[in-house]
Amino acid sequence: MPTATPSVPPTSGRYPQPPGSRGSLKWIQRAVNLRPEILAPEILRQIPRATRLSWKSPLEGDSVAEYRDAGFLERIGQGSLSTELASFWPARGPQWDALACTDSGDVLLVEAKAHIGELCSPPSQAGPQSLEKIEAALQETASYLGATNPQCWSTLFYQLTNRLAHLYFLRKHGVSAWLILVNFIGDDDMRGPQSAAEWKAAYQVVLHVLGLSARHKLAPYIFEVYPSVIVLR
Repeated sequence: MPTATPSVPPTSGRYPQPPGSRGSLKWIQRAVNLRPEILAPEILRQIPRATRLSWKSPLEGDSVAEYRDAGFLERIGQGSLSTELASFWPARGPQWDALACTDSGDVLLVEAKAHIGELCSPPSQAGPQSLEKIEAALQETASYLGATNPQCWSTLFYQLTNRLAHLYFLRKHGVSAWLILVNFIGDDDMRGPQSAAEWKAAYQVVLHVLGLSARHKLAPYIFEVYPSVIVLR
């Protein structure tokens, strides 16, 4: 049995993980460490000028750790923005499934999923003060994107909206950041989608509920990839 992740995380924003035994944790760890040739070409095809990709997490030599807050900024070479991030978002922000950088200076924020139910994340559980800061950041992001249903951003599909907010934050500060949605296909254990079309339909519903146009301002910096788990078994 893998050792459980400590309940009190380190202040560095580094969160060592157990070896993934199922679902998206398993597949993203394998894709990054065992079969990096699976994701890299799909990602690099969509980023201008980039020819090489360097994974920053989750790495086997780093306890397959995931990062958040100032820790994730340090990992992608943007530690100088830690004060600005603390003003924008409270502590215990998004914990990234994977992080990478390219040879052309791009930053890649990766969110991995193995079944559609993972899209239906619960609302923020933050306390009153933190929630006020979160809602302000989400409203700023929603306003920038022209969302017609911003009032639901902290309650519906919150995991995606907080990732959008962090992409907005980095882009606002001049970082060439991209949000990569890695949607695994064929995870029978999790009853996951068997085709990219199923994932695409689910994301159309999410955008509709959030009041976002498919051509919103951050859309050029967000894309989906659909690796099959068959090649990762």
